[in-house]
Amino acid sequence: MIYEGKAITVKALESGIVELKFDLKGESVNKFNRLTLNELRQSVDAIKADGSIKGVIVTSGKDVFIVGADITEFVDNFKLPDEELVAGNLEANKIFSDFEDLNVPTVAAINGIALGGGFEMCLAADYRVMADSAKVGLPEVKLGIYPGFGGTVRLPRLIGTDNAVEWIAAGKENRADDALKVGAVDAVVAADKLQAAALDLVKRAISGELDYKAKRQPKLDKLKLNAIEQMMCFETAKGFVAGQAGPNYPAPVEAIKTIQKAANFGRDKALEVEATGFVKLAKTSVAESLIGLFLNDQELKKKAKHHDEIAKDVKLAAVLGAGIMGGGIAYQSAVKGTPILMKDIREEGIQMGLNEASKLLGNRVAKGRLTPAKMAEALNAIRPTMSYGDFGNVDIVVEAVVENPKVKQAVLAEVESAVKEDTILASNTSTISISLLAKALKRPENFVGMHFFNPVHMMPLVEVIRGEKSSEVAVATTVAYAKKMGKTPVVVNDCPGFLVNRVLFPYFGGFSKLLGFGVDFVRIDKVMEKFGWPMGPAYLSDVVGIDTGHHGRDVMAEGFPDRMAVEGRTAVDVMYEANRLGQKNGKGFYAYEMDKRGKPKKVSDPVAYELLKSIVTEQREVTDEDIVNFMMIPLCLETVRCLEDGIVETAAEADMGLIYGIGFPPFRGGALRYIDSLGVAEFVALADKYADLGALYFPTEKLREMAKNGQKFFG
Repeated sequence: MIYEGKAITVKALESGIVELKFDLKGESVNKFNRLTLNELRQSVDAIKADGSIKGVIVTSGKDVFIVGADITEFVDNFKLPDEELVAGNLEANKIFSDFEDLNVPTVAAINGIALGGGFEMCLAADYRVMADSAKVGLPEVKLGIYPGFGGTVRLPRLIGTDNAVEWIAAGKENRADDALKVGAVDAVVAADKLQAAALDLVKRAISGELDYKAKRQPKLDKLKLNAIEQMMCFETAKGFVAGQAGPNYPAPVEAIKTIQKAANFGRDKALEVEATGFVKLAKTSVAESLIGLFLNDQELKKKAKHHDEIAKDVKLAAVLGAGIMGGGIAYQSAVKGTPILMKDIREEGIQMGLNEASKLLGNRVAKGRLTPAKMAEALNAIRPTMSYGDFGNVDIVVEAVVENPKVKQAVLAEVESAVKEDTILASNTSTISISLLAKALKRPENFVGMHFFNPVHMMPLVEVIRGEKSSEVAVATTVAYAKKMGKTPVVVNDCPGFLVNRVLFPYFGGFSKLLGFGVDFVRIDKVMEKFGWPMGPAYLSDVVGIDTGHHGRDVMAEGFPDRMAVEGRTAVDVMYEANRLGQKNGKGFYAYEMDKRGKPKKVSDPVAYELLKSIVTEQREVTDEDIVNFMMIPLCLETVRCLEDGIVETAAEADMGLIYGIGFPPFRGGALRYIDSLGVAEFVALADKYADLGALYFPTEKLREMAKNGQKFFG
């Protein structure tokens, strides 16, 4: 053994060839943490010092190659002073460069995922051979940063600037055939032939058949583009990428600027340019929020894993109530491999559900994400029925009938008598109490809420709601089924609106107050979209449905009368009474016309303005900053209350619920991280400025206590 550590070993194989193997003890994956970087330093030094070594292959002892840097270390590292962070980055880069400069040929054998720092390790090798099932990429922009271990330097010199910009700015994972096509790897083989292929490559380089030094040289030199080519390439790319990324996500454009700045330098100077730009991005609030999101997501996955220990396996599911929602649930279950019965009392309901599933599957085939054979398989996994005849073998039933407690209770009691004693029943409700619905059941311990968001195939969140009598097995099984469907489950306790809708209605409450002061809803939409929401509150009301909003508002007012009850008529009442239900009937705050692709397009409608005149109580001048505060303070305070009331267990789950459920701007990290970013004391003072607007704007006593003690929700 030439070197042996806890993350890396270097051992002789044959004829002067050594294997540098990444195999981090105690972890399921390899990652670049402090330990791994230190051991890579020692490994490279050991190889350098051994004159008998003629070639190196780099391998992994895990199913993956290296997933990237250890993101848990980012949080502390990024707090270091700029100079210290730049110096640390360059020190790490020196290890990769020293590996690249070894006086022998090197080959990376990529057996599985190689992302971020993992792929940058591969780029430092002379040759790369890749298993056909592996994926490579530089996804750092998704964390608000860009590659920091030489990715912006080596990749453009290896695959050309256009390809490198596309890979780095998009941050996507790339399949083996795509990597081979652009020259990011030199060979693609079956996984069981990988070691042999890597050995063959290194032997050919040792023998002189392949000139490894000539292969290495472009990575050490300047970019091979003249001034005109550089200008055309980079300016075009910056314009296009800025349009795609938007103003709130600076990392993709900064990555291009860094490649441009470093274009006329050799490797070492170019790495200094990369390090300086990397640190600049690492210090942004966007990076802090997006890294926080990644860590929150990991926490959710970890929590969901605990449920696996007691969850029952769902081999067959059922959905009650077809139509658009039922069809969406059936599609999601079937496409992810769980067969499902789809029951409705009407033939046309069944047909609507099947049409929805067929449409969604057809779209996947059209985009090349599903083969026609797999589409047929998924459609066959959806069994339509108008009776309970086949329900004896069902493991979980999702009830998705009309949002009416009496109807739901009747349907749930009916299905309970048709299923096994241990079948889990789940209600897809957005507002109705799970404990209330459970009163109709003989086995309330087998009952939970399972709230899908519309459209089911696009929205990643599922709220799993624990009622007063829900068993841990029922909760765990529902969480496991949601995960199996490709969703992110968040477990919440029962209350009106659960987490997401309970938090959303105070946001609409702020919107209602602005309309009462005569503020133009189009202006409000524009301000909130600029803030980062995918759509403003008026447009969102139309998309959700004015009738749905009207019903939800009444449920929330009954549940939380101290702050959510409304006096007098509101904009939602006016629209509802005028039968302006939003997109579903072509008129709401906006009117809707079909565009060329058959999708509804919003247009201005003077009738809406006339109707809203009747609810203006006073004309008040408000700034754009006021608009944001009117909307965001109630939303944030209600999120705080959900955490304090134990509706949701952790700040991470609260924030992820809002990001995945209602499109809270990811670059702001969630409602609680948004409070942290302003400062808890500053947020409390801001809320107090708007106290005349009512109880929705009153901070809780615990939040005031946090402000006094200088506490935060995260870190």
